Amino acid sequence: MTAIQEHRMLLQAIEKGVSAKDIAEGLAVDVKRIQERRSMLDGIAPEVVDLLKDRMVVPAIFPVLRKMKPFRQIDAVEMMISANRFTLSYAKVLLAATRPEQLADPAKPKKLEGMSATDIARMEHEMERLRRDYRSVEDSLGDIMLSLVVTKGYVAKLFRNEAVADYIDRHHAELAMEMRGILEAVSSDARTLDR
Repeated sequence: MTAIQEHRMLLQAIEKGVSAKDIAEGLAVDVKRIQERRSMLDGIAPEVVDLLKDRMVVPAIFPVLRKMKPFRQIDAVEMMISANRFTLSYAKVLLAATRPEQLADPAKPKKLEGMSATDIARMEHEMERLRRDYRSVEDSLGDIMLSLVVTKGYVAKLFRNEAVADYIDRHHAELAMEMRGILEAVSSDARTLDR
């Protein structure tokens, strides 16, 4: 069960009149944990909840996300998803790389043990560059995949022609092997994107 599913289950039980103490006893956990889980998503953007609803995340990331404004929360979670990292330490790094104007309380300085203000500023700059690069790649991925699939179709058609395939196999065996490997890789990538 994901942290968000657990949170929703707790809210439903509480709405039906079950006390936090009874839930804690039934689950053999501390009442404080039930109270923390009940308010876990307070201050979290609904889009973030939707992005993370089916993912196994560490509940400790939510207090870190809460320190960011909603649009930055969404951005940070998208980065977590693309990196497939939902750890507290990664959330803290994303918080440290957040610009002051993107914090829920810009007056509170960000602190990350062992990092100077210069390191944090450099990390903010690097994260911004990575974000731009990621968006650029994401925008062009569809066009590139379309070109690859069309090209793959043409090359696959050539290999279905026995005379052409036989000629390439006899005179350019290395090239034929490489092209077949590329055809398989493109097919595999296309199936992954479809999912």
